Amino acid sequence: MIRFFLLRIVVPLFLFWLLRGVIRSIFAAFGSQAVRRPERPEPAAPMGGELKKDPVCGTYVSTVASVTRRVNGQTLYFCSADCRDKYRAAS
Repeated sequence: MIRFFLLRIVVPLFLFWLLRGVIRSIFAAFGSQAVRRPERPEPAAPMGGELKKDPVCGTYVSTVASVTRRVNGQTLYFCSADCRDKYRAAS
């Protein structure tokens, strides 16, 4: 009776538990590599400067981090090269 219990119930349960643990660890190793990305430092954005309003989109942008263009002796500050190009096309 005990031998039947061990061979038919306990041993298969133990083998199932062991196989399940091995399969989980294999999938966890593959899953963590797929999700994990190498860490890259954040690009340093220039700090400070006066805020100027972009004439195209109205965003306030720092004079240090802006894209500039001189028009009639006046410096205009843009949030991006796209806004600068839109301004140039409209002029």
